[in-house]
Amino acid sequence: MTRRTLTVLTFSLAAFWIALDQLTKLWAETALVGQPRTPILGGWFGLILVYNPGAAFGLGSGFVWVLTVIAGIAVVVLIVAALRTQTFWWSIAIGSMLGGAVSHFLDRLLRGDTIGTGKIVDFIDYGGFFVGNIADIALVGAAIGSVLLSFFGVPFSSAERPKPAPKQ
Repeated sequence: MTRRTLTVLTFSLAAFWIALDQLTKLWAETALVGQPRTPILGGWFGLILVYNPGAAFGLGSGFVWVLTVIAGIAVVVLIVAALRTQTFWWSIAIGSMLGGAVSHFLDRLLRGDTIGTGKIVDFIDYGGFFVGNIADIALVGAAIGSVLLSFFGVPFSSAERPKPAPKQ
């Protein structure tokens, strides 16, 4: 694939995750407001509306603006990475990370009383352990994928590809 095709793939995938996450959050804020937890698959999963001012597991909830800045920095770093990736699987991983990060950044930026003080809309309950959203699925999947790509030595760019041995 050409670098341009990979860039389009990366940003298209990011846009897909952003749209899916934001649309499901809008649905959750309409359908789940004031409702008790709705169990799915015998209670393994459930649906419940939660607004998370912090990071994972509500950590750092007193520092929402700091989390907003960190999310913004992460988005910029991922955009740079998206423009540099030259392999299909890394484009998939970076596109998914970028989509999840942008969607969370939008929540932080726009879902608060003032700009940058927003809460993340969560609605997928994982058996009472934690509540997340579609962006979390994209981020965790991309993180796992990135670890596997690194473990198996998949190059991020063509410059990292091993050079063929010279012919004699």
